[in-house]
Order: sequence, then structure tokens, then C-alpha cells
Amino acid sequence: MELMSTTCRDISEQTPLQARLNKLTSSIGKAGLAVSFLVVVALLVRYFTGNTENEKGNQEFIGSSTKVDDMVNSMVRIIATAVTIGLVAIPEGLPLSVAVILSYSVNRVMADQAMVRKLSACETMGSATTICTDKTGTLTLNQMKVTKFWLGKEHVDDSSSISKNLLNVIRQGIALNTSGSNYRATSGSTLFEMITGDNVFTARAIATECRILRPDQDMNDESVVEGEVFRNYTQDEGMEKVDKIRVMARSSPFDKLLMVQCLKQKGHVVAVPGDGTNDAPSLKEADIGLCMGIQGTEVAKESSDIIILHDSFASIATVLGWGRCVYNNIQKIIQLQHTVIIAALVINVVAAVSNHEIPFTVLKLLWVNLIMDTLGALALAIEQPTKDLMEKPPVSLSTQPLITNIVWRNILVQALYQIVVILILQFSGESILGVNKKVKDTMILNTSVLCQVFNQVNARKLEKTNVFKGMHKNKLFLGIIGITIILEVVVVESLMKFADTEKLSLGQWVACVGIAVLSLPIGWVVKCIPVPDV
Repeated sequence: MELMSTTCRDISEQTPLQARLNKLTSSIGKAGLAVSFLVVVALLVRYFTGNTENEKGNQEFIGSSTKVDDMVNSMVRIIATAVTIGLVAIPEGLPLSVAVILSYSVNRVMADQAMVRKLSACETMGSATTICTDKTGTLTLNQMKVTKFWLGKEHVDDSSSISKNLLNVIRQGIALNTSGSNYRATSGSTLFEMITGDNVFTARAIATECRILRPDQDMNDESVVEGEVFRNYTQDEGMEKVDKIRVMARSSPFDKLLMVQCLKQKGHVVAVPGDGTNDAPSLKEADIGLCMGIQGTEVAKESSDIIILHDSFASIATVLGWGRCVYNNIQKIIQLQHTVIIAALVINVVAAVSNHEIPFTVLKLLWVNLIMDTLGALALAIEQPTKDLMEKPPVSLSTQPLITNIVWRNILVQALYQIVVILILQFSGESILGVNKKVKDTMILNTSVLCQVFNQVNARKLEKTNVFKGMHKNKLFLGIIGITIILEVVVVESLMKFADTEKLSLGQWVACVGIAVLSLPIGWVVKCIPVPDV
């Protein structure tokens, strides 16, 4: 009863990644509110000190001579500007983006014979640092396999004097009655620990064959321990030794649960495969519980987050790859979104305090956000796992920031480029391009949207310079890019009244595309700049 009581877990518990995303969103929102407040203060100071002008070029505030209606209108305009700036800084599309990525990944994992019962388990699997696995039914099929056989006292092999036809008949008969194999538990830098009821010698032999232990591993290096010994460790001893243990022999279900608890307290993200009723407490306690679909009991299935439908241990590596892909794709979307957020925030603030009209109004921001949060997120959500991801160490949820130095490098350089370009157009676009104000504003919107389109291509690879590698195979990504460009053409050329835009000439379109496409070579150059990983 004491053991079964541990299967209860708070269903409201957040996954590590969800908690970090919520914290990130909250921090960005607070920063946006703080900037909005400072802008309000700055604009009010400028207004009441007579440093602002109306559309006719006259001073707005002239003391007691100022009309109440004019003052109220000015206050409303100042507050509206501050609200618009605040809206820029709120990444409201991030939760939706995560949901899109998870849903897509779950469907792809299902095609690989793994059913995800808990949506967040797919993302958490990508951060798994340790997999605590059984031997029987997980690493092995719980079946005997003949590797050598004797006929009487004679060892039978290819050089035997027995007729080859007779040997084939004997082998076929044996094959019909015995089968089985064991899986090699290797997957990048994720650690595997085998927990079994077998004796130490059997456990060590199986673990060596599965590459959990090295063939030359020292017998006394504390990598193999019996369950009773581990159970009797003090808390300090257990925490000290748990990182060294790779095999636990002669263990009970409670020992397995204790191992999972110690690893989690040490900061590990733990995945536990299992199939028996006694595995239920460990499956519940683990960050990710995986149950075998054929041999697994109903209790084990109900306690798990992911069910491996065909009982193949290889599917665990597949789920691990998709989990890492989820995390990687989320980082790509964060890079895309934060580039837009920082650029739009700085541009609007500079324009507002310089007594210029802000280039990104609420309606235009909604359109840019649609590109960024919906179409952009969908395009990046469908990126496939790569071999490079499996060779990297799992992300440490306790120490590694969600936005790494590599992501910050990419964000800041692209945001700086967009800020410089848009502010030049905002302040001097009419004279440089020889156009009126409405055409200039349309070109600013068009250039900004096209920058995000090319930045989606940049975001496909966070570190690699060849962002086009494999892109031709991703038809959906190319389709979304095409749809985005078509929609932008429609907004600019056909929805002038709704979007407050003006038709652009071919030369003006070429100018917008030319400015935006420079994001690609800039992205290539910036990825050549070395930065620490975290």
C-alpha cells in the first residue's frame, strides 16, 4: 500500500519547459510594460514642456491657453502610443507555437509506433538526461535465443560432419521454438541505467552487451550496485553515488523508485520504460514514463506518458529525437519572434520620443504578428530531427537558459539590421526614395514583413551556415513561405483601405526585397562569430 500510494502525482504539475516558457513570457511582458511606462513619462514631459508639435507644426501645449479638448486628444494619443509599444513586447503567440510544435511531433511519433498520452511528455523527452530501464521485456524480449547447440556430445557448426540438410532441418526446428534478442542502449549523450532483478554477474554481462557498460570497465568503480546496498545508503551517500551508477542488480520496485527520486533531486530529467504493475510508481515519479504496449499491463499503461506500441526499444530513441527536435524548433521560433519584438519595440520607442509618428500601428502589428506567430511558427514547427541533434548533449533544464548565447547572437544582429533600416526609412525615406508619406509607410511595412520571411529561412539552422540544406525536401515549409508572400502582395496591392497601404511600383518592390534579402548573408556572417554555448 505504501508503494502504490506513490503513484499519485499532482496533475497540475508543470513540465520544466512549460515553466521556463511561462517565466520567459512573463519577463518579456513586464519589460514591455516598463518600457511603455517610461515612454508615457517621456512623452508627457515633452508635451507639458512645449516640445511637441501638432500636424500643422504648431506647439501643442501652450499653458492655460491650451484647449481642454486638444489636451484630452493629446493624452489619448500618448496613451495609445504607449499601449501599442506594450503590445509589441508581449509574445502572445508563443504558447500557440508550442502547441503547434507538440501536436505535429505527436503525430509524427505516432507514425513511428509511439503513442503520446500526455502532450508535454514529447517536449520533456528531449531534455532527458537519464533513462532508467528494465532488462526483461525492455532491453531483452524475455525469450531465450539459441546461439550454439550440440548434438549429443558434438558441437554443431558449419564445419560439422553432420549432413548440411539435416543441420538446416534442426536449425529450422529450433528457430520455431526459440527467439529473442537484446537492444543496444546507445543514443547520443543521454545516459542509460539498467535496473534489474538479476544477479550482479548476469546484469553486468547484459549491460556490457547493450553498451551501457564498457567491456573494460573496472569492477570496483561503483558503476554496478545491488538494490539492497543502494537502499541502505544514507541520503547524502545516495546523492553522491547516484551519478556513477549504471547498473542496479537484485533490485526491487522500491529500489527503482528510489533511484528515480535521487536522480531527479540531483537535477536529472529522468525517463523510465516499464511494463509491469510494479513499475507503476516509477513510471509516475519519472519526468517521462514509457510503457511497452504489447507486454505492458493496464496499470503500467495508465501510469505512463508514452506507450511504445510494438515494444521496440529503438522507438525510445525515436521519441528522444523528436523530443530534442521540439526543443530545437521552439528555440527557432523564439529567435524569430524575439527578433521582431526587439526590432519593433526599439523602432516604435525611438520614433515616439523623437516626436515622429510610430511606423507600426496596432493594425500593422497584428499583421506582422500573424506572419510571425502563426505562419512563421508553423513553418519552423515542421522541421525534422537531424543527426546533429542526437549527437549533442541534452539540454539542462536547471542550468541552461532557454535563449542561449547562440540564439541571442542571431537575434541581436538581425534585430539591429532591421532597426537601422526601418529607422532610416522612417526618418529619411521620403527624401531618399523620392516618395510620399503613404508610400514610405507601405514600404516600411513591406520591408519588415519580407525581413521576417527571410529570417524564417535563417532560423532553420541556429548554428549551421548552410540554412538551405534539406529545405527542398520540406514542401510544407516552402508552401508556407509562398503563402506568406502571396498574402503580403494582396495586403499591399489590394487591401489598401483596410491595411492603410498604397500600391507599390515594381522598382519599389525590388527595393523592399533587396533590403530584406540581405538578412540571409548577414545571417551567414554572424554564424561565423564564435560565442560560448551558454
